[in-house]
Amino acid sequence: MTDTNPGHSSLSIMAVFAHPDDEGFGAGGTLAWLADRGHRITLVCATNGDVGQISDPSLATPENLGQVRPRELRSAMDVTGVSDVRFLDYRDSGMAGTPDNDDPSNLYQAAPEIVVSRLRTIVDETQPDLVMTHDPTGGYGHPDHVTISRHTTDALADRPKSPLLYYLCFPRSNFQRMWRKMLELGIKPPFGGDDVDVMGTPDDAVTTIKDVGGFLEVKKESLNCHRTQI
Repeated sequence: MTDTNPGHSSLSIMAVFAHPDDEGFGAGGTLAWLADRGHRITLVCATNGDVGQISDPSLATPENLGQVRPRELRSAMDVTGVSDVRFLDYRDSGMAGTPDNDDPSNLYQAAPEIVVSRLRTIVDETQPDLVMTHDPTGGYGHPDHVTISRHTTDALADRPKSPLLYYLCFPRSNFQRMWRKMLELGIKPPFGGDDVDVMGTPDDAVTTIKDVGGFLEVKKESLNCHRTQI
């Protein structure tokens, strides 16, 4: 993509998310905007999304989903304009209280110091000016979202020059509005319970809003690459 702001120098951006497709649903428009302006983006995906849904059984099986979803992510980033995609290759931890959450190979069970060290290695290599990741609530409390947010934050601590750190936020009022509308229509929300009062980021904690409407079609096209999840 071309730099639409040639007067500004290129920045190094590091985006750290838990699963393939988290980047699209949350920051897809922002990543497309940054890529279009010529900034260097490194996308780090902590897990392979092994226990996600399978929208069509012809696309994947529970046994190979962890191989299919990383390929979907690479295709999505080809659309977005992000060429540096890295995986930490942890197993998807699933939701709290499920057997997947107890698997010793998952992100939630991984030794924090090891995950933090691996992230610091990438930080040292890419020298990001800005890092983005899930907010501390994980949006809707997913253990992997919460875990990688904490580890990414810790990986930036005690550095001589820390990059800007942005947490990807889903404002609580947005969740409440969407959930209540779905419940009115008799549609079961895709995650979480009927009570959305504790989901998302409190509105007064949101510091920055970026209008990425000009990149909506890129975001949609990128998201559609996650075929097993759509």
